[in-house]
Amino acid sequence: MKTTRSHTTLLVLSLLALGSCMTVQRPHRPLSPPPEEVSIKPGINADFLGEEVDVARWVNTFETEAREIAVQKQAIVASMKLRRGQDVADVGAGTGLFLEPLADAVGVGGKVYALDIAPAFVERLKERASSEGLQQVEPRLTRPRSVDLPDFSLDAALVCDTYHHFEYPQHVLFSLYDALRPSGKLYVVDFERIPGESREWVLEHVRAGKEAVKKEILAAGFVFEEELDVPGMHENYVLRFRRP
Repeated sequence: MKTTRSHTTLLVLSLLALGSCMTVQRPHRPLSPPPEEVSIKPGINADFLGEEVDVARWVNTFETEAREIAVQKQAIVASMKLRRGQDVADVGAGTGLFLEPLADAVGVGGKVYALDIAPAFVERLKERASSEGLQQVEPRLTRPRSVDLPDFSLDAALVCDTYHHFEYPQHVLFSLYDALRPSGKLYVVDFERIPGESREWVLEHVRAGKEAVKKEILAAGFVFEEELDVPGMHENYVLRFRRP
């Protein structure tokens, strides 16, 4: 009789535990990106995809001290609080502005995937990683619709002044979601776009403001954590999201 009561008690406790697990609410995420997604801005990346890209010109453009994120690159990476041995992606790595600070942050036991859709930039990234001895950096050519990384391969991803260049943002976000490990972080740095306040170039070039960007990323299943206060950042914001 004692054995029967014991078994009954265990069964009841198991059912209660199962019921508790079943009521856990998980952030909703569609199973796949919308198949009907069309280009947000056709030709937005045409300058980077031609047969004869002047890489030196873009180095001077992207890495000048007149560019806020170039001056504050160390502070941006520091705000990510990366740890030694972690795997991180620089999505839209361009000419390699963040290669060294990201490589330093994860150390030789980590990995930095330097991703770009422009073949000329990827060649530049390979040359830079080799010449600077950054063995943990792996440049990769990706597609406009995907970061092309294996599932659960990342602890964090940085999208710095690149989100407004995503021609198919939902597809890219879904691929990033899959590439991140559970609780992996997504950091998005982009221009504040405020009519009447932002520079005319920003208003013309950047398609969406901060709140619209947040909504798009939440729609891909990410959880918004916070806007980071990075010293020296005035024209750009830094948002941190998490994959559930």
